[in-house]
Amino acid sequence: MKLIQKLSNSVITKSSTLVSLVSVLAVVGPIVIVSAGFWDAISHLQKEPEFFWSPSHMVVYFGVSMTGCAAIMGTILVIRKSVRGSLKTGIKLVIVGSMFQIVSGFGDSLSHDVYGIDGLISWSHQPLELGLVLASLGAVLILKNREHTRLKILLPFSIIAFLFFTTWLIFNLVLTFGHTIQCIQIYEIFSSGCSIL
Repeated sequence: MKLIQKLSNSVITKSSTLVSLVSVLAVVGPIVIVSAGFWDAISHLQKEPEFFWSPSHMVVYFGVSMTGCAAIMGTILVIRKSVRGSLKTGIKLVIVGSMFQIVSGFGDSLSHDVYGIDGLISWSHQPLELGLVLASLGAVLILKNREHTRLKILLPFSIIAFLFFTTWLIFNLVLTFGHTIQCIQIYEIFSSGCSIL
């Protein structure tokens, strides 16, 4: 009982510290995921073997874990009723975005097992991208509430990340419907994505 009380009174579990950690992880995690995703796409272009525990996938999982940790800490804040308003909304977006990423990650693994190398457009990639958009929007809202702290330095990065992830998701959704014309121009870059259509 004393251990739990000490833990709940520790610096790490203070609400302001948790909000700071959630904001940092919610910005950095999705950026790590997308960076590793590009690495994975380059591996596909080089015809490297595809397997679940490839180095690029491991970095993606690390980024998802960062966002997942942000979601866990955010859940603690919401349960404690330590946050309200747009800060609470931002934390909820991080939680939902993290859940999308985790479920999509398992879906992507199943997809690789059943279909092999998938493309840019797949039933597991677009929900993952939606999770990135939600988590990064949550990070923007959290950091907007922390503009008076040193965390304000992350706000431009979080806004750029949100805009990039949103643009990327829209691009992929448009590619789903307009693939014939678009794939002619970008076939070499996203050939596995275009061929799946």
